[in-house]
Amino acid sequence: MADPILSLSNITKVYNLGLPAEVTVLHDIDLEIEKGEFVAIMGPSGSGKSTLLNIIGLLDRPTAGTLMINGQDTSGLQDAELTHLRGHKIGFVFQYHYLISAFTALENVMMPMLVDHGFQTQSAEKRAMELIGRVGLTSVAYNQSNNMSGGQQQRVAIARGLAMNPDILLADEPTGNLDTENAKSVFDLMREVNHSSRMSILLITHNLDLAQQCDRIIRVVDGRIKNDA
Repeated sequence: MADPILSLSNITKVYNLGLPAEVTVLHDIDLEIEKGEFVAIMGPSGSGKSTLLNIIGLLDRPTAGTLMINGQDTSGLQDAELTHLRGHKIGFVFQYHYLISAFTALENVMMPMLVDHGFQTQSAEKRAMELIGRVGLTSVAYNQSNNMSGGQQQRVAIARGLAMNPDILLADEPTGNLDTENAKSVFDLMREVNHSSRMSILLITHNLDLAQQCDRIIRVVDGRIKNDA
């Protein structure tokens, strides 16, 4: 690939290493993702998809292997360095939105910027409002998240995932709790972000109809990549 934003080489993940209950969840994963690609990751429950996404998102460390993000080897980074890289380069959207229920949509989107201390409150609010508009929720920007529909909450979660303008958006079953119409709307929104920003997106999904609209489908079975097309 001409411009890999992600490169995984021989990534292995073992839990309970050296113990009787030792289990290998990922086996020698080799994978490259190009800048601007929209990639679906599919596989049965327990196949290692979420573990793979957690390692890519620097939420977990591999037992062995090398993970490169935008040309940077993450292997020797300390926890604080990983946290900084994750906060600036990677956005997350999960199946459950994990919004703060007492906060408004706008406040939820502002949170990553305020936690990072790289934004003053005024500039964070301005960018958050722009993102709220981008996901089509300007009219409910000041609604508390627990007073919004599931589809609206997931759109807020996407806006929050974009707050730090990451290079990579990781989405773990973001449409899993939504009906067909809202699932399509959320997917279309991510596709629009992908096209307009050249942001790389990795989407874990069981929805084959949505996966077939991505640039590639990677199938993970028993901790191994079985198909990449």
